Amino acid sequence: MELSGVRETRAWLAVRRHPLLCDAAFGLLLAVLAVVALRVGQHNEAPRSPGLADSIAIGVAFLAITFRRLYTRVALIVTAVTWVALLVAHPDGEPVLAGVLVILFFTYATRSDRRTAWATAGVIGSCVYLAGALAGSGWFAPENLGTLAWIGMATAVGDATRSRRAYVAAIEERARRAEQSRDEEARRRVVEERVRIARELHDVVAHHIAVIKVQATGAKHILLHRPEQVGPALDHISRSSDAVLKEIASVVGLLRGSDDLTGAADPATEPTRGLARLAGLLDDLAAAGLRVDHRQLGPARELPALADLAAYRIAQEALTNAQKYGDGTARLTVAYTTEGVTLDVTNPVRRDCAPAGSGSGYGIIGMRERAVSTGGALTARLGPDGRFAVHADLPAADLAGARVAS
Repeated sequence: MELSGVRETRAWLAVRRHPLLCDAAFGLLLAVLAVVALRVGQHNEAPRSPGLADSIAIGVAFLAITFRRLYTRVALIVTAVTWVALLVAHPDGEPVLAGVLVILFFTYATRSDRRTAWATAGVIGSCVYLAGALAGSGWFAPENLGTLAWIGMATAVGDATRSRRAYVAAIEERARRAEQSRDEEARRRVVEERVRIARELHDVVAHHIAVIKVQATGAKHILLHRPEQVGPALDHISRSSDAVLKEIASVVGLLRGSDDLTGAADPATEPTRGLARLAGLLDDLAAAGLRVDHRQLGPARELPALADLAAYRIAQEALTNAQKYGDGTARLTVAYTTEGVTLDVTNPVRRDCAPAGSGSGYGIIGMRERAVSTGGALTARLGPDGRFAVHADLPAADLAGARVAS
């Protein structure tokens, strides 16, 4: 069965690749059958050789079938005119032309709209019927009525075939567009995931590298004058390096975990980041030389994981910028409200780092994106007093749950 299906498929592909040759072979077959019918005899008639009218009918039938796909309307009109002319000269008509007319009406109906196909069938069918009636067959002769019936049936089948092909084409186009939409959605999610990973890596690396740079620069200056303080600085560099390596490994581990299809119940490798670990961040910054005036307004309360992580990362990025571009001091205010949590980070900006307050860096863009991802907002600007201020409002409501509820 499978081999048979393969043969049929290959044969159909060959027909589609060479339609003109296939139609020519079909037309030649009809011509041969018409000659054989004349030589054998039909309708209780004696066998005879093809005459002039028979040769004209067979030739027109062969050409009409051969070029029915290229010149469908011309072939239809020429065949109908030849049929009417031969019918007037020979009332018995030419059966081969009747069969060709049926095939041509089917082909024409598959290649034109419904109104045009039926209008053409009505006009040509009426002419053929009128010619048959006037030729002496009678108005209600079975031959005339049968010809009309075959023309109508061929047109109906062709119209149904055209409708089915159009329906299948529409379904295939719809499926193609759906597949294209899925591909575009997948690409969009990949881009969003890459942006998220880049933002996470930036937040992870920037803070620790800034701390390492400050400690390394300080160790270089105190190496000659106070060598006893080099050891603690190097220890802090080692701890910061270890921390950044662990966090990068956690991000990579999270990516590998998202691609794990084995169903293993491995715990997430990304460490829990939130305002609960803010004290450790302040200690690291203090060791790097940044004095932070930390204030908390309102009792601390549990926040959604997305908002908690965003709050920690925003505070980390803002304080890291304060360390790089400030004078070594900063103020951090964390205010818990009924709506969520508010962060305010301010720090003086050194004159030689004034362009850093323009708010065009990737760090500030990342902070804004984190705030927006929670349904909140963030502003970052350099004030007239020379202090850079970051203000973030993060709602406590679960954004995903709110979307589902709405």
